[in-house]
Amino acid sequence: MKDDGFMTEPRPTDDLSAGILVGERRALARAVTLVESTRADHRKTATALLEGLRGHGRQALRIGLSGTPGVGKSTFIESFGMMLVEQGLRVAVLAVDPSSARSGGSILGDKTRMEQLSRQPNAFIRPSPSMSHLGGVSRRTREAVSLCEAAGFDVIIIETVGVGQSETMVAEMCDLFVLLLAPAGGDELQGVKRGIMEIADIILINKADGDLKSTAMRTVADYSGALRLLRKRPQDPEGFPKALPVSAVVGSGLEPAWDEMQALAEWRKESGHWDARRAEQARHWFEEEVRSGLLARLTGDASMRAKMAQLGAAVAKGETSPDAAAAEALAGLKG
Repeated sequence: MKDDGFMTEPRPTDDLSAGILVGERRALARAVTLVESTRADHRKTATALLEGLRGHGRQALRIGLSGTPGVGKSTFIESFGMMLVEQGLRVAVLAVDPSSARSGGSILGDKTRMEQLSRQPNAFIRPSPSMSHLGGVSRRTREAVSLCEAAGFDVIIIETVGVGQSETMVAEMCDLFVLLLAPAGGDELQGVKRGIMEIADIILINKADGDLKSTAMRTVADYSGALRLLRKRPQDPEGFPKALPVSAVVGSGLEPAWDEMQALAEWRKESGHWDARRAEQARHWFEEEVRSGLLARLTGDASMRAKMAQLGAAVAKGETSPDAAAAEALAGLKG
């Protein structure tokens, strides 16, 4: 289904709130466009909208998904999403695309790569340009997640372009983090950084079919062994994190993977880790907004921009240190 997010003037927040809370797709699409806007008046309206929706009491299962380009993320999401929709669940996909340096718009266009899922009335797919933010995660993805949750979606999948720090950022806005990998040998296994392994809750080895099936099963065994060497995390029950084989093309392994995701989410809810983690994430994004606001003040005022340019030139010439220049710039914010 098309999610027409084109926006000229923002709808009144009461109107948008009412539409979102009854699951109106057009209202949701327009609201996501609103929160992605960088215009000052749109930001003010977006903040009011999000504040008005706060406390709606709905919680979705937020799943972060990452993996290297070419591993089959879009194919996996379509197969996995179709399975969930067929079970009667409502699924939202926020696919953070690389941005065009010229226009700032999305390049990959994930809706065109998830043709079947995009036609489902209980699915909502929204490619969002990363706008050059670190790791391919838009600053406003978190707000889009909140809107989808308010709209009553049961599962929200946050797909990243899989570049560098995206895993860490997605982990701060999801309940489960899934790493999708291709069948690989020992050299490729060594190339997977320990930090990513420590973030992942479930590692799925895709393309476990045909000639690659035996390689995929060996890769699952390799990752399972590597995961056992990691220190057990307090937010995990016995046996987690774990590696599992899937095939997005033939649909095998998807139901067992979903069962494991639900089991982990349920354990975390019952043990109190779910609520504690969401509270911790809320604090993290509060601090991020404060940092962004400070940077906006430094660059938004003409006199401050001139001061920043002057200090930057002094640093470049070696006339002052970066630390001293930064302290002087921040001192200009006082009062």
